[in-house]
Amino acid sequence: MLIDVALPLSLAIIMFSLGYGLTFADFGRVLTMPRAVMTGVIMQVFAVPLVAFAAVSFADLPPALAFGVMLLSFCPGGVTSNILTKLAGGSVALSITLTAVVSLLSVLTVPMLVAWAAFRFLGEAAPQINVSAIAVSMFAITAVPVLIGVLVRFVATEFAERTEPMVSKVAVGLFLIIVVVALATNWGLFMENIATLGPILIGLNAVLLILGVLVARVIGLSGSDGLCISIEMGVQNAALGITVAGLVAQSGGIPEFAVPAALYGITMYVVTIPGMFVLRMIFGKA
Repeated sequence: MLIDVALPLSLAIIMFSLGYGLTFADFGRVLTMPRAVMTGVIMQVFAVPLVAFAAVSFADLPPALAFGVMLLSFCPGGVTSNILTKLAGGSVALSITLTAVVSLLSVLTVPMLVAWAAFRFLGEAAPQINVSAIAVSMFAITAVPVLIGVLVRFVATEFAERTEPMVSKVAVGLFLIIVVVALATNWGLFMENIATLGPILIGLNAVLLILGVLVARVIGLSGSDGLCISIEMGVQNAALGITVAGLVAQSGGIPEFAVPAALYGITMYVVTIPGMFVLRMIFGKA
Protein backbone atom coordinates (compact mmCIF):
# COMPACT_ATOMS: atom_id res chain seq x y z
CA MET A 1 0.00 0.00 0.00
CA LEU A 2 1.07 3.57 -0.66
CA ILE A 3 0.62 4.47 3.01
CA ASP A 4 3.18 1.83 4.02
CA VAL A 5 5.83 3.77 2.10
CA ALA A 6 4.51 7.28 2.64
CA LEU A 7 4.21 7.02 6.44
CA PRO A 8 7.81 6.09 7.30
CA LEU A 9 9.09 8.41 4.55
CA SER A 10 7.10 11.30 6.01
CA LEU A 11 8.43 10.56 9.49
CA ALA A 12 11.97 10.43 8.12
CA ILE A 13 11.49 13.90 6.61
CA ILE A 14 10.09 15.17 9.92
CA MET A 15 13.09 13.77 11.79
CA PHE A 16 15.45 15.23 9.17
CA SER A 17 13.90 18.64 9.90
CA LEU A 18 14.66 18.11 13.58
CA GLY A 19 18.31 17.37 12.81
CA TYR A 20 18.43 20.25 10.34
CA GLY A 21 17.87 22.62 13.25
CA LEU A 22 20.60 21.07 15.42
CA THR A 23 24.34 21.45 15.72
CA PHE A 24 26.88 19.12 17.31
CA ALA A 25 27.08 21.64 20.14
CA ASP A 26 23.49 20.79 21.07
CA PHE A 27 24.59 17.26 21.94
CA GLY A 28 27.66 18.53 23.78
CA ARG A 29 25.42 20.73 25.92
CA VAL A 30 24.65 17.61 27.96
CA LEU A 31 28.01 18.22 29.66
CA THR A 32 27.37 21.91 30.35
CA MET A 33 23.92 21.55 31.94
CA PRO A 34 23.95 17.94 33.19
CA ARG A 35 21.36 18.28 35.98
CA ALA A 36 18.72 19.88 33.77
CA VAL A 37 19.38 17.46 30.89
CA MET A 38 19.35 14.36 33.08
CA THR A 39 16.13 15.50 34.77
CA GLY A 40 14.49 16.08 31.40
CA VAL A 41 15.63 12.72 30.03
CA ILE A 42 14.48 10.80 33.10
CA MET A 43 11.10 12.55 33.14
CA GLN A 44 10.57 11.90 29.42
CA VAL A 45 11.76 8.29 29.31
CA PHE A 46 10.39 7.06 32.65
CA ALA A 47 7.84 9.47 34.14
CA VAL A 48 5.70 9.89 30.99
CA PRO A 49 5.11 6.13 30.53
CA LEU A 50 4.43 5.72 34.28
CA VAL A 51 1.78 8.45 34.24
CA ALA A 52 0.26 6.96 31.07
CA PHE A 53 0.21 3.51 32.66
CA ALA A 54 -1.62 4.89 35.69
CA ALA A 55 -4.13 6.64 33.41
CA VAL A 56 -5.01 3.59 31.30
CA SER A 57 -5.06 1.30 34.35
CA PHE A 58 -8.00 3.24 35.76
CA ALA A 59 -9.71 3.84 32.41
CA ASP A 60 -12.22 1.66 30.61
CA LEU A 61 -10.53 1.52 27.24
CA PRO A 62 -10.42 -1.33 24.72
CA PRO A 63 -7.05 -3.13 24.99
CA ALA A 64 -5.93 -1.86 21.56
CA LEU A 65 -6.48 1.77 22.55
CA ALA A 66 -4.86 1.30 25.97
CA PHE A 67 -1.86 -0.15 24.16
CA GLY A 68 -1.96 2.82 21.77
CA VAL A 69 -1.80 5.29 24.67
CA MET A 70 1.27 3.49 25.96
CA LEU A 71 2.88 3.58 22.49
CA LEU A 72 2.39 7.34 22.48
CA SER A 73 3.96 7.68 25.94
CA PHE A 74 7.13 5.91 24.82
CA CYS A 75 7.81 8.52 22.13
CA PRO A 76 10.19 11.48 22.55
CA GLY A 77 9.10 15.11 22.51
CA GLY A 78 7.54 16.44 19.32
CA VAL A 79 9.37 18.52 16.75
CA THR A 80 7.27 21.59 17.67
CA SER A 81 8.26 21.49 21.35
CA ASN A 82 11.21 23.81 20.68
CA ILE A 83 8.94 26.48 19.19
CA LEU A 84 6.45 26.22 22.05
CA THR A 85 9.27 26.42 24.60
CA LYS A 86 10.46 29.64 23.01
CA LEU A 87 6.94 31.11 23.05
CA ALA A 88 6.54 30.17 26.71
CA GLY A 89 9.84 31.75 27.73
CA GLY A 90 11.43 28.40 28.54
CA SER A 91 15.02 27.35 27.96
CA VAL A 92 15.26 26.82 24.20
CA ALA A 93 18.82 25.45 24.42
CA LEU A 94 17.66 22.80 26.89
CA SER A 95 14.61 21.98 24.75
CA ILE A 96 16.72 21.44 21.64
CA THR A 97 19.15 19.26 23.57
CA LEU A 98 16.41 17.14 25.16
CA THR A 99 14.62 16.66 21.84
CA ALA A 100 17.86 15.51 20.21
CA VAL A 101 19.04 13.22 23.02
CA VAL A 102 15.69 11.56 23.77
CA SER A 103 14.95 11.10 20.05
CA LEU A 104 18.17 9.16 19.64
CA LEU A 105 17.64 7.21 22.88
CA SER A 106 14.18 6.19 21.66
CA VAL A 107 15.80 3.81 19.17
CA LEU A 108 16.80 1.72 22.20
CA THR A 109 13.97 2.40 24.65
CA VAL A 110 10.87 2.25 22.44
CA PRO A 111 11.23 -1.31 21.03
CA MET A 112 11.75 -2.82 24.51
CA LEU A 113 8.87 -0.88 26.06
CA VAL A 114 6.59 -1.74 23.14
CA ALA A 115 7.25 -5.47 23.64
CA TRP A 116 6.36 -5.18 27.33
CA ALA A 117 3.21 -3.11 26.69
CA ALA A 118 1.95 -5.51 24.01
CA PHE A 119 2.22 -8.42 26.43
CA ARG A 120 0.65 -6.42 29.27
CA PHE A 121 -2.34 -4.97 27.42
CA LEU A 122 -2.99 -7.26 24.47
CA GLY A 123 -2.06 -10.61 25.96
CA GLU A 124 -2.62 -13.51 23.58
CA ALA A 125 -4.05 -11.12 20.97
CA ALA A 126 -0.72 -9.29 20.74
CA PRO A 127 1.03 -9.50 17.38
CA GLN A 128 4.47 -11.07 17.32
CA ILE A 129 6.83 -8.31 18.44
CA ASN A 130 10.24 -8.42 16.79
CA VAL A 131 12.21 -6.04 19.01
CA SER A 132 15.29 -6.12 16.78
CA ALA A 133 13.30 -5.39 13.62
CA ILE A 134 11.51 -2.45 15.26
CA ALA A 135 14.84 -1.10 16.56
CA VAL A 136 16.41 -1.32 13.10
CA SER A 137 13.39 0.33 11.47
CA MET A 138 13.36 3.10 14.05
CA PHE A 139 17.08 3.68 13.59
CA ALA A 140 16.55 3.98 9.85
CA ILE A 141 13.60 6.40 10.01
CA THR A 142 14.55 8.45 13.10
CA ALA A 143 18.25 8.41 14.06
CA VAL A 144 19.65 8.35 10.52
CA PRO A 145 17.58 11.31 9.24
CA VAL A 146 18.43 13.31 12.39
CA LEU A 147 22.15 12.67 11.93
CA ILE A 148 21.94 13.49 8.22
CA GLY A 149 20.22 16.77 9.09
CA VAL A 150 22.95 17.64 11.60
CA LEU A 151 25.68 16.81 9.07
CA VAL A 152 24.05 18.88 6.31
CA ARG A 153 23.79 21.85 8.68
CA PHE A 154 27.46 21.39 9.66
CA VAL A 155 28.68 21.19 6.07
CA ALA A 156 26.43 23.91 4.63
CA THR A 157 25.60 26.10 7.62
CA GLU A 158 24.51 29.22 5.76
CA PHE A 159 22.33 27.27 3.33
CA ALA A 160 20.75 25.36 6.21
CA GLU A 161 20.00 28.53 8.14
CA ARG A 162 18.29 30.04 5.09
CA THR A 163 16.20 26.99 4.27
CA GLU A 164 15.41 25.73 7.78
CA PRO A 165 12.09 27.66 8.04
CA MET A 166 10.87 26.09 4.80
CA VAL A 167 11.95 22.59 5.87
CA SER A 168 10.18 23.08 9.21
CA LYS A 169 6.96 24.10 7.46
CA VAL A 170 7.11 20.99 5.28
CA ALA A 171 7.62 18.86 8.40
CA VAL A 172 4.62 20.43 10.15
CA GLY A 173 2.49 19.90 7.04
CA LEU A 174 3.47 16.23 6.85
CA PHE A 175 2.73 15.83 10.56
CA LEU A 176 -0.79 17.21 10.07
CA ILE A 177 -1.38 14.90 7.10
CA ILE A 178 -0.27 11.85 9.12
CA VAL A 179 -2.64 12.76 11.97
CA VAL A 180 -5.61 13.30 9.63
CA VAL A 181 -4.99 10.06 7.70
CA ALA A 182 -4.63 8.04 10.92
CA LEU A 183 -7.94 9.36 12.26
CA ALA A 184 -9.74 8.95 8.93
CA THR A 185 -8.53 5.36 8.55
CA ASN A 186 -9.91 4.43 11.98
CA TRP A 187 -12.86 6.83 12.06
CA GLY A 188 -15.40 4.32 13.38
CA LEU A 189 -13.21 3.31 16.31
CA PHE A 190 -12.37 6.96 16.95
CA MET A 191 -16.02 8.01 17.14
CA GLU A 192 -16.94 5.05 19.36
CA ASN A 193 -14.28 5.93 21.94
CA ILE A 194 -13.82 9.70 21.68
CA ALA A 195 -15.94 10.33 24.79
CA THR A 196 -13.60 8.14 26.87
CA LEU A 197 -10.31 8.53 25.05
CA GLY A 198 -10.47 12.32 24.69
CA PRO A 199 -10.69 13.13 28.44
CA ILE A 200 -7.96 10.58 29.21
CA LEU A 201 -5.53 12.16 26.75
CA ILE A 202 -6.39 15.70 27.83
CA GLY A 203 -5.98 14.75 31.49
CA LEU A 204 -2.70 12.96 30.75
CA ASN A 205 -1.40 16.05 28.95
CA ALA A 206 -2.35 18.36 31.83
CA VAL A 207 -0.76 16.11 34.46
CA LEU A 208 2.48 15.86 32.48
CA LEU A 209 2.71 19.64 32.09
CA ILE A 210 2.20 20.22 35.81
CA LEU A 211 4.49 17.36 36.86
CA GLY A 212 7.37 18.65 34.74
CA VAL A 213 7.30 22.09 36.34
CA LEU A 214 6.83 20.75 39.88
CA VAL A 215 9.73 18.27 39.69
CA ALA A 216 12.02 20.94 38.24
CA ARG A 217 11.05 23.30 41.05
CA VAL A 218 11.59 20.67 43.77
CA ILE A 219 15.13 19.88 42.62
CA GLY A 220 16.02 23.55 42.27
CA LEU A 221 16.07 24.10 38.50
CA SER A 222 15.18 27.52 37.10
CA GLY A 223 11.66 28.39 36.04
CA SER A 224 12.71 28.47 32.38
CA ASP A 225 14.19 24.97 32.67
CA GLY A 226 10.99 23.78 34.33
CA LEU A 227 8.83 25.20 31.55
CA CYS A 228 11.04 23.47 28.99
CA ILE A 229 10.85 20.07 30.70
CA SER A 230 7.09 20.49 31.14
CA ILE A 231 6.57 21.15 27.43
CA GLU A 232 8.92 18.34 26.38
CA MET A 233 6.81 15.94 28.46
CA GLY A 234 3.47 17.26 27.25
CA VAL A 235 4.24 17.50 23.51
CA GLN A 236 4.90 14.01 22.19
CA ASN A 237 6.08 12.95 18.75
CA ALA A 238 2.65 11.74 17.64
CA ALA A 239 3.90 11.00 14.12
CA LEU A 240 6.40 8.53 15.56
CA GLY A 241 3.65 6.96 17.67
CA ILE A 242 1.54 6.40 14.58
CA THR A 243 4.49 4.96 12.67
CA VAL A 244 5.49 2.61 15.50
CA ALA A 245 1.87 1.40 15.67
CA GLY A 246 2.20 0.45 12.01
CA LEU A 247 5.49 -1.35 12.63
CA VAL A 248 3.91 -3.33 15.47
CA ALA A 249 0.79 -4.32 13.53
CA GLN A 250 2.77 -5.56 10.50
CA SER A 251 -0.50 -5.70 8.58
CA GLY A 252 -0.18 -2.71 6.28
CA GLY A 253 -1.94 0.63 6.61
CA ILE A 254 -2.55 2.45 9.87
CA PRO A 255 -3.87 0.19 12.68
CA GLU A 256 -6.22 0.99 15.56
CA PHE A 257 -3.21 1.26 17.88
CA ALA A 258 -2.47 4.58 16.16
CA VAL A 259 -5.74 6.30 17.17
CA PRO A 260 -4.52 7.65 20.55
CA ALA A 261 -1.39 9.13 18.99
CA ALA A 262 -3.40 10.71 16.17
CA LEU A 263 -5.92 12.25 18.57
CA TYR A 264 -3.18 13.43 20.90
CA GLY A 265 -1.50 15.10 17.94
CA ILE A 266 -4.45 17.51 18.02
CA THR A 267 -5.37 17.75 21.70
CA MET A 268 -1.80 18.31 22.90
CA TYR A 269 -1.81 21.79 21.36
CA VAL A 270 -5.26 22.59 22.74
CA VAL A 271 -3.99 21.78 26.24
CA THR A 272 -0.32 22.77 26.05
CA ILE A 273 -0.54 26.23 24.48
CA PRO A 274 -2.83 27.77 27.13
CA GLY A 275 -1.34 25.53 29.83
CA MET A 276 2.22 26.70 29.35
CA PHE A 277 1.22 30.35 29.79
CA VAL A 278 -0.72 29.52 32.96
CA LEU A 279 2.30 27.67 34.34
CA ARG A 280 4.53 30.58 33.41
CA MET A 281 2.32 32.98 35.38
CA ILE A 282 2.33 30.69 38.41
CA PHE A 283 5.96 29.60 38.47
CA GLY A 284 7.66 32.34 36.45
CA LYS A 285 10.59 31.81 34.10
CA ALA A 286 13.51 33.11 36.10
